[in-house]
Amino acid sequence: MRLLIAAGGTGGHVYPALAPLADLEKIDPDLDILWVGTHNGMEQDLVTRKGIKFQSVRGRGVAGVGLLKAIRATVELGVGFLQALRLVGKFRPDALFVTGGYTAVAVTLACWLRRIPISVYLPDIEPGRGVKFTARFATQVLVTNQASAEYFPKHTVIETGYPLRPALVEASKMAEAAARQHFKLTPDRKTLLVFGGSRGARSLNTVIKNTLPDLVNKLGLQVIHITGTLDWPNFESWLPEVSSELREHYAVFPYLHDDMGVAMAAADIVCARAGASTLGEFPAFGLSAILVPYPYAWRYQKVNADALVKQGAGIRIDDENLGTELVPVLSNLLNDPAALEAMRTAAKANAKLDATREIAQALYALGTA
Repeated sequence: MRLLIAAGGTGGHVYPALAPLADLEKIDPDLDILWVGTHNGMEQDLVTRKGIKFQSVRGRGVAGVGLLKAIRATVELGVGFLQALRLVGKFRPDALFVTGGYTAVAVTLACWLRRIPISVYLPDIEPGRGVKFTARFATQVLVTNQASAEYFPKHTVIETGYPLRPALVEASKMAEAAARQHFKLTPDRKTLLVFGGSRGARSLNTVIKNTLPDLVNKLGLQVIHITGTLDWPNFESWLPEVSSELREHYAVFPYLHDDMGVAMAAADIVCARAGASTLGEFPAFGLSAILVPYPYAWRYQKVNADALVKQGAGIRIDDENLGTELVPVLSNLLNDPAALEAMRTAAKANAKLDATREIAQALYALGTA
C-alpha cells in the first residue's frame, strides 16, 4: 500500500499523523509512505528522522490576514496545487491521510481530482476551516470524540480516539510511586503537573512562580512544572532564590519529551492548556484536569475543555482568572477526596488506548478497498 500524508505546521497536526504508522507497518510490512509538508516546517525534521520520505509544496494561511497577504497566499496555494498534482501523479498513492496544515488543501484537491480515497483526522472536538473544507472530499473522517460527528456526514465518521505515541501508552502502565521516584519526589504527596506546550504558557508559568509557597506549604502538593523553552531562561535565573524546602517538592524543566509520559504517570492533577492532545492523553493517565484554554485559540480549546468538563473529568478556568482561581480550585479538590477520585474515574472511563490501531486499520481498509 502506498500512503500519502499531508500534515504540518504544528505538533497538533504532525504527531497524530506519525502515531499510527507503526501499527500500519505491522498490518502491511510493504507500506510505502510519502509525507507532504511545508519547506523548512517543523515536520520535516521529525519525519525524516523516522526514515519517511518527505516532499514540500508551497502553501500558507489565507484566513485572518490583510488583502495583500491574502493575494500572496492565494498565489502560493495555486502553485502548491500544481506541485501537488505532479507529486500525486508520480507517487500514485492508494490513499491520502490528512491531519492539517497549509499544504492540506492543495494535496486534498489534487488527490480528489485523481480519485484517490481520502481520510481526514480531526484531533479537536470542533473542526477549523481547513478541516471543514478538506472533509468535503473525504471518504472517511476519523474523530477523537463522538461529539465531532455533528459537523460531518454521518456515513463518513469513525470515532477512533486520540492516537497516543507508544511511549505514552507504555508510561500509562507505570506505577505512580516509580514515576515520582524518577523525578526524586515524595511518594505519598499529591502531585500537580503544570505545562503549556513546548514553547510554554506565560500565564501558567507566572501563576506557578507566584503561588509555589501556597501550593507546597499550604496545600501540601508537590509540583512537576514544564515551563517551555521561551520562559526557561527566566526560571533558571529565579531558581537560586527558591528555598531548599520548596525545591524539595518542585521539579522544573524547560521541556520533556521522552519523560512526558512519566510526568503524567506521577501526577494526580494536571493544569494545562486544552489542545487536542489533552482529549487523549489525560484520560489515558486518569488525570483530573484543570484546563486553561489559550485565549488566542479560544473557541477550539474552550470546546475541548468543555468536553472534558461535561464528562466529569475536568474543570475549566479562563486564562484571565487563573491567578485568583487556581489555588482555591486546587484546595477544594484536595479537601474533597471523593470528588477528586470521581474525576479520575471519569477520565479513565474515556481513555482509548487502542486509537493508533483503529486509525491504522481504517487507513489500510481505505487504501486496499
